[in-house]
Amino acid sequence: MATIRKRGSSYRVEISKNGIRKSATFKTKSEANAWAVDEERKIESLAKGIAPDVLFRDVIIRYQNEISVTKKGARSEILRLGRFLKYDIADLYIRDVRKEDFEAWIAKRLTEVSSASVRRELVTISSVITTAMNKWGLLSKSPLLGIDKPKNSVERTQRYSQVEIDKILEAAAYTKETEINDNYQRVAMAMLFAIETAMRAGEIASLTWENVFFEKRIAHLPTSKNGYARDVPLSSEAIRLLKQLEGVKNGDLVFQMDADVLSTTFRRLKKQVGLEHLHFHDTRREALTRLSRKVDVMTLAKISGHRDLRILQNTYYAPNMSDVANLLG
Repeated sequence: MATIRKRGSSYRVEISKNGIRKSATFKTKSEANAWAVDEERKIESLAKGIAPDVLFRDVIIRYQNEISVTKKGARSEILRLGRFLKYDIADLYIRDVRKEDFEAWIAKRLTEVSSASVRRELVTISSVITTAMNKWGLLSKSPLLGIDKPKNSVERTQRYSQVEIDKILEAAAYTKETEINDNYQRVAMAMLFAIETAMRAGEIASLTWENVFFEKRIAHLPTSKNGYARDVPLSSEAIRLLKQLEGVKNGDLVFQMDADVLSTTFRRLKKQVGLEHLHFHDTRREALTRLSRKVDVMTLAKISGHRDLRILQNTYYAPNMSDVANLLG
């Protein structure tokens, strides 16, 4: 039952029902009473397993604005949820969303993207559902229960060939003697730097001069994808690239661009030379495979920042078995 108290020029209303407590303040008693009646109805409906009249779309947008923005990968998650909003399932009331609706969405999405992408999107949507249940009290049970997730696709093993590297360098008009004056050249250098260091695109884009230590041959990353700091050893070629960039230093960022610009510019470069199959992230696999010839797996994990060796071995280490055979003698 609701309790309404007058406090100065406003009215404070409190409700306690089925173990749920809520309160709010309104300018008039009638507004306070209307809110209390509506909230008690929602609590009663929830106890019966009936969600309130809220569109799934509005729940997702609320999640973007309140939860996603607090995360390190906010931009990617917000974009991922934005894509989900384009489908009919988002226009259902959250109380009406069923397992079958998600299965239909999964089937549709699998015709558009890889199973790995769909699995990632499901993880994000699952987080939205969990928040709607446990934090916002909008659901009593998850419509994702019993959903069969798409099977993992074959792990990507794409590496860079020297021919492909040369094509991108040529398209960017980059050479060791080039005077660096545009983003195409910086992206080409970022690609080369990634192959030398196994750093991710975001890590390269956010690298600052204060975290480059030429004497120690170290690039310090204060934070990374897994939330931990690490030091990345710099090869002679990596040092050369940094020295070349130092000659056109302008501001704190070593490569003078953010991750979005790096990604967009790289896509344009690879399209120019017909190498759409390449991803910038493939440089990480190329780098780790090359580095594996020089260091043991534990050191390799320290360089890459992997805390799970299985991911390192299964996803990023792609040796050429002919090379391995030659090592055997």
